[in-house]
Amino acid sequence: MRFVDEFRDAALAEVLGREITALCEPGRHYKVMEVCGGHTHTIYRYGVQDHLPEAIELVHGPGCPVCVIPMGRVDDGIAIAEREDVVLTCFGDMMRVPGGRGSFLDANARGADIRMVYSPLDALRIARQNPDRQIVFYAIGFETTAPSTALTVLRAAAERIENFSVFCNHVTIIPAIKAILDSPDLRLDAFLGPGHVSTVIGCRPYEWISRDFGMPLVCAGFEPLDLLQSVYMIMKQFAEGRAEVENQYGRVVQYDGNPVALKVLSDVFTLRPFFEWRGLGSIAHSALQLSPTYARYDAELRYELPGVRVADPKACQCGEVLKGVLKPWECKVFGTACTPETPIGTCMVSSEGACAAYYNYGQYAKQRLSLEVLQ
Repeated sequence: MRFVDEFRDAALAEVLGREITALCEPGRHYKVMEVCGGHTHTIYRYGVQDHLPEAIELVHGPGCPVCVIPMGRVDDGIAIAEREDVVLTCFGDMMRVPGGRGSFLDANARGADIRMVYSPLDALRIARQNPDRQIVFYAIGFETTAPSTALTVLRAAAERIENFSVFCNHVTIIPAIKAILDSPDLRLDAFLGPGHVSTVIGCRPYEWISRDFGMPLVCAGFEPLDLLQSVYMIMKQFAEGRAEVENQYGRVVQYDGNPVALKVLSDVFTLRPFFEWRGLGSIAHSALQLSPTYARYDAELRYELPGVRVADPKACQCGEVLKGVLKPWECKVFGTACTPETPIGTCMVSSEGACAAYYNYGQYAKQRLSLEVLQ
């Protein structure tokens, strides 16, 4: 790859679209889930769906880490931040996520000290600079960002920085996909595997999907032609009667993953027995917590937390969107009461949220226009 324009060539997109159409079985409808929120934004930013035949429907999945955080975990973070000696740090897309007691921005307005950082190492730097205060990093993300949190914990241990801790909300992708497949609400035919997560875990952990469910999965990159080629690879499997795990994103993803990152994860973290996901409920062994070796850096052990489960607003249907049951524009409050400026649900807040993708790239207007024409 020399220039990003090579992966955004409209002429090549048209060629791929024709070849994909030629592989479709007459009269058959295909539902393909893109697990990653980054894929969703590429699809609607560049009009990838416009190059696909009507027989292929792309369905959004639970691959947005901010979107799946339940409201109760936001409230737990606020409870930590409201302690006088604490500075809570987090990534920018967490600042506006609504909890039962408002967002982190709301908590800041009430007097809490919550600061945006670009890396957990930024939080560790703040801890060095403020030895008289406790610095807590609100860790969030799939296996993509978990290694950076793990390495920061190792750095804190090596430097014996004791005023630093982690409120761990890292989740894992495989149990979420399993929960989707076990759901009676949705029928799927194939998956576009998450590219960022796969740079860490590789493609091998997805083999059970093709083996046990007979579904193709292709680990896809994030440019428009990456996604179109990945759909082509899926359709070629259908045409040839195969169901396998393939890797389109070979320039970044290794089939067996990143061994160094995987070792760091296994050294620092252990699996939680259960973790609540927004829209998916409680899923066994689907999230990480600090291992006993590094428990002294675990904010959940250091501070007393409310730990209260908070129900989503009744008007919000983020759960159904995350499971792929609803399109964002089918939610009753989408684009009216719920906008990026006044979000009710997480899918409208996050830079990877499906609702934000629809709203920002005009899909809401397009779908409304289609309904008006039908009426």
